[in-house]
Amino acid sequence: MTQTISQGRAIPADLDTPKAGSKNLKFIIGGFLIVGLIIVLIVQATVQTGAYYLTVTEVNEQGASMVGERIRVSGDVVDGSEDWNAQDITLRFAIHDEAGAQMPIVFYGPRPDNFQRAASAIIEGQLLEDGTFQADTLLLKCPSRYEEEPEEIFAEATR
Repeated sequence: MTQTISQGRAIPADLDTPKAGSKNLKFIIGGFLIVGLIIVLIVQATVQTGAYYLTVTEVNEQGASMVGERIRVSGDVVDGSEDWNAQDITLRFAIHDEAGAQMPIVFYGPRPDNFQRAASAIIEGQLLEDGTFQADTLLLKCPSRYEEEPEEIFAEATR
């Protein structure tokens, strides 16, 4: 069952019958790949932007194993610990947690406007070998005069 073309070549007769199994298999594999990619992207975004943070005590307990790793730490700003150097654009302060553990913080960037009113901070960055935490971003929570919820201030490092 072949047809002959004018130049003498034969065309198989079964070329016009679709192979349903191979098309469906391609769509199924393609669908699984797309769903898998979406799941990977969701998991990656959740891990990178999750709201999880460590306390000062947890960071101090893990010590040297956390040096150089990017982490997020939360604590209350220690009153009177602010050291602002406007020429170097460097802010140094300390935070503490409920257990009383303290950690020195260095932030290279503009000093947030209401830093002196800051009650607590969530800080992203890395722990240095000397125990100082170098902050890349600051999220300061300040009490507001008009609201019960604290006002949030966000700052990013310039270096």
